[in-house]
Amino acid sequence: MSSFLLSFFIFSPLLGIVLLAFVPKTKERAARIVGLLGTLLPLGSALFIASTYASGKSLTMFAEKVKWIQFGNFPGVEKELFTIYYELGIDGFSLVMMLLTALLATLAAITAFSITKHVKGFYMLLLMLEIGMLGVFAAENLLLFFVFFEITLPAMFLLVGKWGKFSSEKAAYSYLIYNGIGSAILLIAFSILFAKAGTTNITELQAVLVRGKLTAFGELLPDSLQLGLFLAIMVAFMIKLPVFPLHRWMVNVHVQAHPAIVMLHAGVLLKIGAYGIVRFGMGLFPEQFEKFAFVLGILGVINLLYGALLALVQTDFRKVLAYSSISHMGIVLIGLAALNAAGMKGALFQVVSHGLIAALLFFLLGIIEQRFGTSDITKLGGLAKRVPILSGFLLAGSMASLGLPGMSGFVSEFLAFLGLFQAHPILAAAGAIGIILTAVYVLRAVMQVTFGQRECEAKSDMHGLEYIPVLILLACILIIGIVPDVLGEPLRDTLQSLGGR
Repeated sequence: MSSFLLSFFIFSPLLGIVLLAFVPKTKERAARIVGLLGTLLPLGSALFIASTYASGKSLTMFAEKVKWIQFGNFPGVEKELFTIYYELGIDGFSLVMMLLTALLATLAAITAFSITKHVKGFYMLLLMLEIGMLGVFAAENLLLFFVFFEITLPAMFLLVGKWGKFSSEKAAYSYLIYNGIGSAILLIAFSILFAKAGTTNITELQAVLVRGKLTAFGELLPDSLQLGLFLAIMVAFMIKLPVFPLHRWMVNVHVQAHPAIVMLHAGVLLKIGAYGIVRFGMGLFPEQFEKFAFVLGILGVINLLYGALLALVQTDFRKVLAYSSISHMGIVLIGLAALNAAGMKGALFQVVSHGLIAALLFFLLGIIEQRFGTSDITKLGGLAKRVPILSGFLLAGSMASLGLPGMSGFVSEFLAFLGLFQAHPILAAAGAIGIILTAVYVLRAVMQVTFGQRECEAKSDMHGLEYIPVLILLACILIIGIVPDVLGEPLRDTLQSLGGR
């Protein structure tokens, strides 16, 4: 079973796409059910692999490797060179991210039940997007990673542009342009690595770049070339994260896209940027990363403060959450910049924690928009009286966002800042202002919406399927906050490989 399970896991949403192809366009209810069922198969696979790992078995048992593309035979060159394999594998970090992806995809499918136009097309694209996201975290060579990375672009472009708000097409093109530029930079860097090293395998590239092993051509890659490749890869993934000033496209997507898509965008797609920085920037170029760590820390603090300050002055709740995401991605950067165990652990915790918290808040905001027709804070108020259950969950999600002890946000922020205070105390002190601002803008927005003087018309409170995403996400947030080793255990090997002991 282990020889093909990972491929089955990644491509299992294809079954849902095939079944949806036979569902008539007019059968919207059937399309919703089939679309949801299509996300349950990868979720079940993720839970099976996670339980197998929890039982003490090694994740290497799921590795796959099959010859895929060979670029001919070259005189004087080993036969294995310029041969690309279809190879998949996972470690603890990959497993966590794939589990997060599968979970949020299922919850997004439930959230999308509110969609009333082109339902069949929406779910087909959603499942296609899930394939790309899952594959990114399991790819063991550069080309396969890039292929899965690219699958997410057209799917996300169409999902944002067709099922969003009034200006969703503009947001979709903004997304495509920025991420297309990042993809082009990434492709150039990967192609140069392939041409110089003769392989796209990540482990073999680490032997050349990290341990100084000669390439099959009997040469070392020049330091100047390594520096250029490192910077190119970092820029590509900084666009994805995003890092100031490459962030504007992300705000547009958060504001214009359907809540189900924003849940996946904020919860998973942004995290591909963080994953790429860890896996390729830090994993392949540790010396260059160490030299630029302080600069990365400065960018992290700028992200943290800039996002918090702009979130503080917004009147649209969606924009508050959008700039909040920028701010929280700054915590990922400062944790990695610390280059110590606490900081890096905090960064990886933040990747997962923010994915859960952002998904929860955007789901709740989506319900508010359905009930009251707006996300404008100045037009909302008194929801605690009208929809007390919804308001209570919104308050709980907000407490997680501002880092209340006992919730996942506290663990990630505490560890990231602990690491940065150990490495760069002045930088950490400046960044700590962002934590204060976070509490201010979160409480300002939530208090205005739930206890503001303006009272909205009475609407029905949460009901039915709406409870499922909220309870699951809140449970995950609390479990990580109370028992952080649930997440820390699978991340341990990744941290050790990066030097965070």
